[in-house]
Amino acid sequence: MIRITGLSHRILDIPDLALDARHIAVIGPNGSGKTTLLSVCSGIEEPDEGTVRLLGRPPSAVKVGWVGEFPDRTLLFSRAYDEIASTPRFRHRPCRETDERVRAAAERVGIPHLLERTVTALSGGEKALVALAAACVDDPDVLVLDEADSHLDAGTAERLRAVVEASTAAHVLWCTQSMDTAAGADYLLFMEGGAVRHHGTPEEVFARLEETCFYPTLWRVRQ
Repeated sequence: MIRITGLSHRILDIPDLALDARHIAVIGPNGSGKTTLLSVCSGIEEPDEGTVRLLGRPPSAVKVGWVGEFPDRTLLFSRAYDEIASTPRFRHRPCRETDERVRAAAERVGIPHLLERTVTALSGGEKALVALAAACVDDPDVLVLDEADSHLDAGTAERLRAVVEASTAAHVLWCTQSMDTAAGADYLLFMEGGAVRHHGTPEEVFARLEETCFYPTLWRVRQ
């Protein structure tokens, strides 16, 4: 479970929220606090007030994998292999285990041919897949994606979705601008002005958003 209590941080104001679903999509207008919420939940930022608990523990005590919207801002190493290997190395995994994890993660994401490439030589989609492999390489308890699918072609976005679905993470927090992707989640948060205005199943939340731009295109076609 993800439990948020008395959270006040920058724009965020979330008095109490309990999330017991695996795939949780976060949607809302720009500036609504989505990225800030994901940053606090992942442990990147410490809240000014209140607490966040992932699986009963603070984020710092949980293995969290993060994939951002702009991989260029988060990729630290010059070679794809070293980027994917960074987490197990930081956790002092043995060299052989680290190599096995890197190659397994690259295989799952479909990028074993990129391991020896320099990051600067990769396309935007390839960088996103390297970032995804790096986030999944050490089997995170919680996987956080902050609009990781925003600038991807359809094929790469579908590959990303398949890898996320197959991950062993207990929770997936996915901020997305694709309402069709959000419609496939188990649970949905709609944020506005730093607050969670609506939350529930996609059917429950989208029923309140039918007359807005935050409604799945495929659902409109289906109607």
